[in-house]
Amino acid sequence: MVGEVDVIRAEGIEKRFGGRAVLRGLSFAVSAGEVMLVTGVNGSGKTTLLRLVTGLAAPTRGTLVVGVDRSRLGYLGHEPLLYRELTALENLDLFGRLYRVPERRERVGMLLERFGIWEARSERVSSFSRGMVQRLALCRALLHEPELLVLDEPFTALDEGGAELLDAELLSLARTATLVISTHDPDRVAPLATSRLALA
Repeated sequence: MVGEVDVIRAEGIEKRFGGRAVLRGLSFAVSAGEVMLVTGVNGSGKTTLLRLVTGLAAPTRGTLVVGVDRSRLGYLGHEPLLYRELTALENLDLFGRLYRVPERRERVGMLLERFGIWEARSERVSSFSRGMVQRLALCRALLHEPELLVLDEPFTALDEGGAELLDAELLSLARTATLVISTHDPDRVAPLATSRLALA
């Protein structure tokens, strides 16, 4: 159920890179439990906006307030943020320690099974296909059960089986977390969306 408290509030935010404005005068709010779908053509600023929300970049102008502790935020961007020379299990165990995930071994095992990569748990990430890397990156983003989950093109490189797994996960998360999702396939996420932000 969508809550009354704003998890994200943006007022007149602008982001410039040199003389080029990527975002101009953007204002919006995302309430607790909401699923916001961010759409727009390539170059419209979707990735930039999501990086601002996660604190990986700062707006050039305007106010952006995110009312969730950074430790309760999950993020999947264009880079998987995994250590390629570590195994799948070692990666998730490391992030589980960093996030102080309770019963992390059980949580890690559950996610690896859920996303269909349990059998490859002892293989180095450098040997994974792009689709397997994306599945593992999703496990990383979900590991600490974030209150706010920011996903930038999460269906990238997933086969239909992987995409269906993610569909089910998003459906489940839509009941318990606040989601901000950017995707080239908005129709796939639209049934879950409680709001939509279209960037020009």
